[in-house]
Amino acid sequence: MSVNVDLNQRPDYDREIQDIADYVLNYRVESAEAMDTARNCLMDTLGCGLLALRFPECTKHLGPQVSGTIVPGGARVPGTQYILDPVKAAWDIGCIIRWLDFNDTWLAAEWGHPSDNLGGILAVADYLSQQNLERGKEPLTIKDVLQSMVLAHEIQGVMALENSFNRVGLCHVLLVRLASTAVVTKMMGGNRDQVMAAVSQSWVDGSSLRTYRHAPNTGSRKSWAAGDATSRAVRLADMSMRGEMGIPGVLSAPQWGFYDVAFSHTNKDLATKAPEDRKFKFQRDYGSYVMENVLFKISFPAEFHSQTACEAAVRLHPEVRDRLDEIDRIVITTHESAIRIISKEGPLANPADRDHCLQYMTAVPLIFGDLVAEHYENDFHAANPKIDELRDKMEVVEDERYSREYHDPEKRSIANALQVFYADGTATDKIEIEYPIGHRRRRAEGIPVLEQKFRRNLATRFPPHRCEQIFALCKDQAALEATPVNEFMEMFVI
Repeated sequence: MSVNVDLNQRPDYDREIQDIADYVLNYRVESAEAMDTARNCLMDTLGCGLLALRFPECTKHLGPQVSGTIVPGGARVPGTQYILDPVKAAWDIGCIIRWLDFNDTWLAAEWGHPSDNLGGILAVADYLSQQNLERGKEPLTIKDVLQSMVLAHEIQGVMALENSFNRVGLCHVLLVRLASTAVVTKMMGGNRDQVMAAVSQSWVDGSSLRTYRHAPNTGSRKSWAAGDATSRAVRLADMSMRGEMGIPGVLSAPQWGFYDVAFSHTNKDLATKAPEDRKFKFQRDYGSYVMENVLFKISFPAEFHSQTACEAAVRLHPEVRDRLDEIDRIVITTHESAIRIISKEGPLANPADRDHCLQYMTAVPLIFGDLVAEHYENDFHAANPKIDELRDKMEVVEDERYSREYHDPEKRSIANALQVFYADGTATDKIEIEYPIGHRRRRAEGIPVLEQKFRRNLATRFPPHRCEQIFALCKDQAALEATPVNEFMEMFVI
């Protein structure tokens, strides 16, 4: 009788892990466009976090695990007085960044928000800077932060180009944990083995399910999931720096690896393929492509697939605002990803449900001419029944060209069109917008508006003189890059 036994020969690290380690350790960011975009991204991301501090459902999560605890030399949470260990600081910074769904976006086979990684990057940079000063060494500078942002954006974004985790039910924040783990371990001084060990631990963690992003379970976890992911990355990096061993074949191990456990068995198409065809696919090498092409949410705190629909609704608002009761139907023409992710009918249970509903996010600016975070709150929704009346009149249809060009690397459009039909047989023009104002193709138009957004968000937390001081520094690329991280973070303490 034959007995099957496992061959206990420890493999080399999976090639995908080696490539990430080699990239973060050896790549030099030389793209001026990437660094300029990272500077704008830093401004915008911090501004989103400051704005979120106005919402108690967000701030209830913040602060030390033990009330009243202060960590000497700990990391600061912008817009607060909290001084925390870097793991919890990363959680808090990541939470406020993501709470209002207003920070940057990357759309491909998978989507996500690469600036979520700033939670771990900024917390660790602040902590390391203070540690260095205590030891008579130089602190990190914001240039180090911006370069780290470029690396993290790239890992998350390149991984997302061809690999859809949402189709197997996994949440995209696993890519935040992956990118943050690699970059933060490098920031801590990790060598190649330590970076690979940390990255392998990131994959072993698997992923949370996407169910909290979709009907009927949409809820506020989607607003803190990225903070949780970037915080976990800091913990894994710290463990690896302490000598914790890695898991070299975490992706490829038969039966027990990520590919077999999480990336194929729950997907009928992948499950029937040979093992080599279940692996991640890559459209390009790691460089600075993602930061250069990242999408900014400039005008609306709304899930990005809806941004151009919101913009079209604002354009139609002057024409329809006095004829809302005459509307017979509203047609939203969109792309497949928007239909799959944010098109929904029926009651909307909470703000997180509403900011992931294409119909809701279109109805509000049609009626009011704008869409702001407060428009998702329960009281506002209850006071405006006209929103749901318009939702009931909406038809959502796919344009195959929109879906095709959404994935086209030369276009990467996020197109929506909107047309309103009245009971008397007349109709508005069909307003079609293929590229939102935050797209790379509209950078010249978008950046001044992004700067205005940052100014408004600063003003929600700081007095005018502090706002001007921060804004002036963030506008000056050279001065900002030379600023020590600890001094920069001190400017954001209330």
